[in-house]
Amino acid sequence: MASEQDVIRAQTSLRGDRFDLTGCAATMKAVVTTGNGGLDMLEYRDVPVPEPGPGEVLLRVLAAGVNNTEINTRLGWYSASVTADTGATADAVERETPAGEDGGWSAPTPFPLIQGTDCCGRVVEVGPGGDKDLSGRRVLVRPCMRPLGFASMETIWMASDFDGAFAQFVKVPASEVFTVECALSDAELGAVPCAFGTAENMLRRAAVTGAEHVVVTGASGGVGSAAVQLAKRRGAAVTAVAGRAKWEQVRALGADRVIDRGDDIVTALGERAVDVVVDNVSGPAFGGLLDVLKRGGRYVSSGAIAGPLVTLDKRTFYLKDLVLIGCTAWDEPVFPALVSHIERGEVRPLVAKTYPLARIADAQREFLEKRYVGSFVLIPPPGS
Repeated sequence: MASEQDVIRAQTSLRGDRFDLTGCAATMKAVVTTGNGGLDMLEYRDVPVPEPGPGEVLLRVLAAGVNNTEINTRLGWYSASVTADTGATADAVERETPAGEDGGWSAPTPFPLIQGTDCCGRVVEVGPGGDKDLSGRRVLVRPCMRPLGFASMETIWMASDFDGAFAQFVKVPASEVFTVECALSDAELGAVPCAFGTAENMLRRAAVTGAEHVVVTGASGGVGSAAVQLAKRRGAAVTAVAGRAKWEQVRALGADRVIDRGDDIVTALGERAVDVVVDNVSGPAFGGLLDVLKRGGRYVSSGAIAGPLVTLDKRTFYLKDLVLIGCTAWDEPVFPALVSHIERGEVRPLVAKTYPLARIADAQREFLEKRYVGSFVLIPPPGS
């Protein structure tokens, strides 16, 4: 009997023989990540334009956001052998300290790989038997895909398991593209999928309501700024954690209160003051985040940029009846709801800066400095 992973591989024919030029009439510019390592692993070069098969569409990429996950995958940060935060790992790799080769999400990353988890694109070709009405539509791609259905937590991710959007063109399953009708720019929409999808998924899993107090760490980043807006949309009271220089912009997102990321959160808020903590920072602050939760409170996370290893006092966990929620697989309602929020103007992505695709190394280097509010977005050259 085939395993779940065998079924996933059978259903994921997206990689193909992308770098075999035989029979390919057209090429495109793309950033190819050739392996685990530093910025020198990013090669901007010509590769074949992918051909959509049955059930697939080809998109011209209009904008592609920059996320922690692309950097972490390149660094091999997901390896169990890596214990430092993202920035320290990047510094070590640039000093030629080897990263973990098992550093993919659930398996070794299939290098060479075109990364790019976020995609705002326009449908330029529909695979055989597909819906021709999609042609010409501006769409967002749901990067988290559930090939065994939403009853299973097994996932495949664009740009981690198959080629993504750091290119002029990308092919994806037609079932994973969502048309979007709004006045937002391509760059703004390019910052939506990963950050806002991740934030919406965490808030849904944690069942945040309008009567609750929510703490959001890393509130100036892509996921954090999305979580602040989406929690406020639900009517929750939001305390944001961010660097002092970014307070004004974080308040403009709707945060009711902002705490400096260097402050002790228990001193600032008191014990048992919060219903839900949305935390993608983690690291040394983890214990305090559990201390501020009320009895029966929920802690939800999909990242750990300040360090993956934390100290957990099990007494805090069980004596307070806490619920710890890990989030990677997106639930079925997440992306359709997110598109609706965007189209109704209920939330708005923040674009800190755009870069040409060819300057991805500069973008990722500045991204790691964390001096901005919102997201960085890469713009490919116009496709033919």
